[in-house]
Amino acid sequence: MTLDLGPDPAAAPPLRWGILAAGGIARKFAADIPAHTASTVVAVGSRSADRAQAFAAEHGVARGHGSYEELVADPEVDAVYVASPNSEHRDHALLAIEAGKHVLVEKSFTQSAAEARDVLDAARERGVFAMEAMWSRFLPHMVALREVIGSGAIGDVVTLYASHSQAISHVPRMAQLELGGGALLDLGIYPVAFAFDILGEPTAVHASGQLTDAGVDATLAITFTYERAVAQLSSTMVVRGHNMAEIAGTAGRITIDATFFAPTAFTVHPHEGEPWTIAPEVTGGFQYQAAEVARRVHAGDLESPLRPWSEILGTQAAMDEIRRQVGMVLPGE
Repeated sequence: MTLDLGPDPAAAPPLRWGILAAGGIARKFAADIPAHTASTVVAVGSRSADRAQAFAAEHGVARGHGSYEELVADPEVDAVYVASPNSEHRDHALLAIEAGKHVLVEKSFTQSAAEARDVLDAARERGVFAMEAMWSRFLPHMVALREVIGSGAIGDVVTLYASHSQAISHVPRMAQLELGGGALLDLGIYPVAFAFDILGEPTAVHASGQLTDAGVDATLAITFTYERAVAQLSSTMVVRGHNMAEIAGTAGRITIDATFFAPTAFTVHPHEGEPWTIAPEVTGGFQYQAAEVARRVHAGDLESPLRPWSEILGTQAAMDEIRRQVGMVLPGE
C-alpha cells in the first residue's frame, strides 16, 4: 500500500521566525527549522539579555532581545513561536498577536478553554494565523496513519489506547501549580490530542488520578466515550512508561511504537493477512509543523485544518473537565 507521508517541509514557502523564551524546547525549534525548511529563525527573546544573546550565538540567530516586548516589535519577525511555560502561553500569545505577528503556541495551547478563546478571538480580530504546536499531528507516520484508518484497513475503530508517562516530577516547573505544572498540560495533552485526531470530540469524559501536595496532577487515568468507540488514556510524571498507542477496529488493529507522538513506526495487524509496517525516515521533527504554518500564512489562512481552532478549544475544554474531576484548580479559577 503506497501511503501519503505529507508535503515536504523544505518545499514550504519561507517565513521569518522569532522565538519567545529561550528554554530547552526552543533549542529544538531553532535547530530543526533552518535545517529542514526554507524558513529562518531571525530573533529570540528572553527576560535576560545575556540569555538571549547566548541562545542567539549558539544557534546562529541574528538578534537576541532582552525582553519579549522587543522580540514581538522586531520588524523582521513574521511569526512567533511561544515556548514559555504553560502559565504564560495566553499572555505571550496575546502580546505577539497585538504586535501583528502570527503565532505557534507550544502545547498545551493555554491552561484552559477560556484562555484559548481569548487568544483565538484576538487572532481573528487581528487577522493573524494561530495554532497549537502539536507537532505530532504533522509527522509523516501520523499522516500515513490517518490514511490507513480512512482506507478501512482495520474497519471501524472501536477502541483506542494511548499513554504518555515520564519520570519528570523532579523538574521544578512540573511541580508548581502557578506555572501550569502537572502531568496533564505537558504530557497528557499528547494522548488527549491523539484521541481527538482519530475519533474526534468525545460525548463524555471520565477521569481519576492523584494530586501532589502542591495540588498538581501526578497521575491520570482518562476515558473518552464516543457513540461507537472508547478511548483509554493515561499519563503520569512520576515514572516512565512504554509510551505506545494502539487502535483496534472491526477488521484489525494498529500498534504505534514508542514514542507514539514523536517520529516513529506503526504496524497494521489485519484480522486476515500478514502484518505490515510503516516506518518513515525522519530527521528532526519540528519542521513539519513550522512548514504548515508557513503554507497557511502564505495562503492567507488563520488556522490549519489539521489542528483547527474548534479542535484546540475542544481539547482545552476536555482538559478543563479532566482537571475538574481530579480536583486540580489553577490559580485564579
